[in-house]
Amino acid sequence: MLKQIKGLHHVTSLASSARDNNAFFTDVLGLRRVKKTVNFDAPDVYHLYYGNAAGTPGTVMTYFPFPNAAPGSKGVGEVGRTSFSVPADSLRAWADRLVTFDVNAMSQDARFGEDRLLFDGPDGDTFALVGVRDDDRAPWTGHGVGEDMAIRGFHSADMRVADAGASSELLNFMGYEQLDAAGGITRFAVPGGNDANVIDLDTTSASAAGQGAGSVHHIAFSVENRARQLEVREALMDTGYQVTPVIDRDYFWAIYFRMPGGVLFEIATNEPGFDVDEDSAHLGEALKLPSQHAHLREKLERELEPI
Repeated sequence: MLKQIKGLHHVTSLASSARDNNAFFTDVLGLRRVKKTVNFDAPDVYHLYYGNAAGTPGTVMTYFPFPNAAPGSKGVGEVGRTSFSVPADSLRAWADRLVTFDVNAMSQDARFGEDRLLFDGPDGDTFALVGVRDDDRAPWTGHGVGEDMAIRGFHSADMRVADAGASSELLNFMGYEQLDAAGGITRFAVPGGNDANVIDLDTTSASAAGQGAGSVHHIAFSVENRARQLEVREALMDTGYQVTPVIDRDYFWAIYFRMPGGVLFEIATNEPGFDVDEDSAHLGEALKLPSQHAHLREKLERELEPI
């Protein structure tokens, strides 16, 4: 069993409009845009990062907003709902706030003793705010969201799978332990993790998911540094997984592999962080380009959707 993985690092999804996506995560949910850059493989598309003040691993939601992208279709083999941690007594205030922004598909329920507020994003992506006591992560506050209700970071992510067996084995190997199970949901967590350390496996008989706007592209797990990442990579390969070489993503190093249930996994380092090319007081303000795309700046600044 691996001990290097501490929980979630980030979750990356697809969107159809950079402007609408940015407005939802900053104006509605009150997160900070900590980086405005471009997709390494498609530089004419933004890569937008939202999180707490520093973009601490375990708080960061990221998006590739492909203009006018067709919507995805929900099913197995994907991350279904992404959940954020908020103070336990703030859900009523959040419900009132989301109503003022005409947020879609709002409802409330409870899972494993925790109250949740469920809602959809602008592309039909599904989210939840989970009322949590004693989450001491420092939030970003702004846009009318005070510290008494601000998002602390991720709480968990749901993964829809047709068969939980092999996926459970992988999570166990990655250091996750089963905490509970009910109604087709099996909850796993990393003991002593980073507070974004819960994964819920949702076993369902749905058809395969189709990626598009509103779909999660991949989910990333956190390791401290490159040395720990290489240990994880070697262990995964020894177990039979096909893992990419280490890729420099400017703000972290990444490796990728696909889990048995079909979800694309990433293992990302906590180093070097989002302040490597931008002062911490001004994160996410300027367009930052990977070195291989620096020569495209004039064209990209002219053609990318203003946000």
